[in-house]
Amino acid sequence: MTLTVKEIFETMDYGPAPESAADALAWLVDQGARFGHFINGEFTAPGDGFDSKNPATGEVLATLSQATQSDVDSAVDAARKAQAKWSAAGGAARARYLYAIARLMQKHARLFAVLETLDNGKPIRESRDIDVPLAQRHFYYHAGMAQLMESELPDREALGVCGQIIPWNFPLLMLAWKVAPAIAMGNTVVLKPAEYTSLTALLFADICRQAGLPKGVVNIVTGDGAVGEMIVGADVDKIAFTGSTAVGRRIREATAGSGKALTLELGGKSPYIVFDDADIDSAIEGLVDAIWFNQGQVCCAGSRLLVQEGIAERFHTKLRARMDKLRIGNPLDKSIDVGAIVDPVQLTTISEMVAANTAGRMHQAQVAVPERGCFYPPTLIEGLAPSDALMQEEIFGPVLVSTTFRTPSEAVELANNTRYGLAATLWTENVNLALDIAPKLVAGVVWVNATNLFDAAAGFGGTRESGFGREGGWEGLSAYTKPKGKTKALEKVTGFSGDGAPVEAVDRTAKFYVGGKQTRPDGGYSKAIHSKSGGLLGHVGLGNRKDVRNAVEATAGAKAWSKTSGHLRAQILYYIGENLSARAGEFADRIDRMTGKSQGAQEVEASIQRLFTAAAWADKYDGQAHGVPIRGVALAMKEPVGVIGALCADEAPLLGLVSVMAPAIAMGNRVVLAASEAYPLSATDFYQVLETSDLPGGVVNILTGRHAEMASPLASHLNVDAVWSFSSSDLSAMIEEASAGNLKRTWVNNGLAMDWSADHSRRFLEAATEVKNIWIPYGE
Repeated sequence: MTLTVKEIFETMDYGPAPESAADALAWLVDQGARFGHFINGEFTAPGDGFDSKNPATGEVLATLSQATQSDVDSAVDAARKAQAKWSAAGGAARARYLYAIARLMQKHARLFAVLETLDNGKPIRESRDIDVPLAQRHFYYHAGMAQLMESELPDREALGVCGQIIPWNFPLLMLAWKVAPAIAMGNTVVLKPAEYTSLTALLFADICRQAGLPKGVVNIVTGDGAVGEMIVGADVDKIAFTGSTAVGRRIREATAGSGKALTLELGGKSPYIVFDDADIDSAIEGLVDAIWFNQGQVCCAGSRLLVQEGIAERFHTKLRARMDKLRIGNPLDKSIDVGAIVDPVQLTTISEMVAANTAGRMHQAQVAVPERGCFYPPTLIEGLAPSDALMQEEIFGPVLVSTTFRTPSEAVELANNTRYGLAATLWTENVNLALDIAPKLVAGVVWVNATNLFDAAAGFGGTRESGFGREGGWEGLSAYTKPKGKTKALEKVTGFSGDGAPVEAVDRTAKFYVGGKQTRPDGGYSKAIHSKSGGLLGHVGLGNRKDVRNAVEATAGAKAWSKTSGHLRAQILYYIGENLSARAGEFADRIDRMTGKSQGAQEVEASIQRLFTAAAWADKYDGQAHGVPIRGVALAMKEPVGVIGALCADEAPLLGLVSVMAPAIAMGNRVVLAASEAYPLSATDFYQVLETSDLPGGVVNILTGRHAEMASPLASHLNVDAVWSFSSSDLSAMIEEASAGNLKRTWVNNGLAMDWSADHSRRFLEAATEVKNIWIPYGE
């Protein structure tokens, strides 16, 4: 019987389109199906270890070695010995190696893709069309970054040895995200792939060998979480981690006070917002990619669906119908939409989380689920409340939860009602609405009418408990470099003691400056400040945790400051500088009396210049339009961090405070400043300048007292977004450990002094901003 075209289209089903695994399995056999570690350019002999299994079948693919402390030490030693020579080779030389690696990855693209699917369980279409090309792109892109380093980053240099720990959901891509920028900038690396998915990392090691990469530049050790702990505790200069928030918090605590640089890319519970004017069919197709891409095992998965009430019923009806058309099965079949969960342990976690939920209405795709292997059907749970566990907790599986909203403002509140801040997606045909909502979403990445777009040119990373730091783009390079030059050891600065008469006719106790007003200390205690000759210069209050609390609360009343224009902030900073200049002699005399030196005039002049420099940058520290390979644009917007707590330098009582304050508020932040512990009277004089300079109350808050008593309350406060410490008391360990609570950003001195006579404004501007990448495709 002959079928008509119409009948063919009505009855035709996808046929199987299997990708052959023969070459990948042959490669494993060629390696003996047993792997050691890759250290100093060579594979070690296989040791005691564990099996790497295909999650779709349960079959053993290879046996991997469990790294010992000796293995990790050897890898770090090899990286350390290679680093100086690798850095000295120059950017152009490093670029050629990165380019060679990229070319070899292209040459072996099919092998990488099949091996990734075998090891991870993701559909071959995703490995072939997304993971592997993006990994190649990172090495090409960063080859260019290496080439440009000397000309574009002349004042930066490599950190040294980088310990890198990557997850199992994107094994090759996460490797590329971390290795490419690190070695491009002259660092060497010790990388630990995930226990479940190490095979493409070992194939990459072979690629490094084929490319002739100098020995020790890239080292790879395999094993479980214990190996990651060994790397965190090793003699490395940086830790880069992608994984769960819980582990990220432990790494923050473990590295506290060590001086190691740290970037964390952690969990997420990303909102997927659909407005009532959206193209519903397109939004549903986007949602399929947002939550069922890689079986939902994506940190930025659009796992929280927020639909405007007027279209919610129609949207969910269409979504359920689309879910029932998804195909789940053999990941090597090119017609498959949803592959296998990475491991039985993860499958159990997903199942238990869903089973524990009693709220809402659940729909699981009416599809055939293979009996063998780690498979879980695409799942939708509608009608949840924002406080329900599945709306707050990361499931990391193919499970979508849903609720509705009525107005755009409610959508923003629901979207931001999470402890995470990694990514967000919004769908609307109204460009004005899109560009109004995107900046309001607390997320490092926002996609407009698209989802899961990534590129080496556009930094990726989050805020809040999604971690800190960016990977990719110019902003990502800063995580793998440091300023050139040596720094001196920190010296404790103490004020003078004495029992002389008051220097001024009136003995007064300076107050705090909180919420635009002078306030008394909660504890009621004060401290005498003397001159070098013992004369009494005045008293200042001793701040405690309650004073910190009050100051942080005051910043909440100044949220509008971040929404003001850079032009307005510049005018106020110029005004502050002008008013300080009018009292320059008075401030210089105060500094000289407190410090017993004669450099007050220079410090005041430098402070005025810092204010003017911050004012100049307020409307010029711009973002970028990244050249990403889509028909569209990725806008890198520089946004304020939020509330910054800072322990100001003791040795530069006015300049240390102004150098911190000015760039922070220029970028729209609000600050809580602990003034110089040794010489605080310049700060308490300075708030008189602020009171006459049109600065809104709550933008700048100034406390005095012992830094050690204010450091922990600032670092542990959940409404403080970053803490900086330039105190001459080395409080780095205390601050970094306490900051793990909400994983706030920190900038501490690690016992090293800063030269305040030099202008570090660019470093402060970078620390005072978060980069949000907003992806906006265009065209029909």
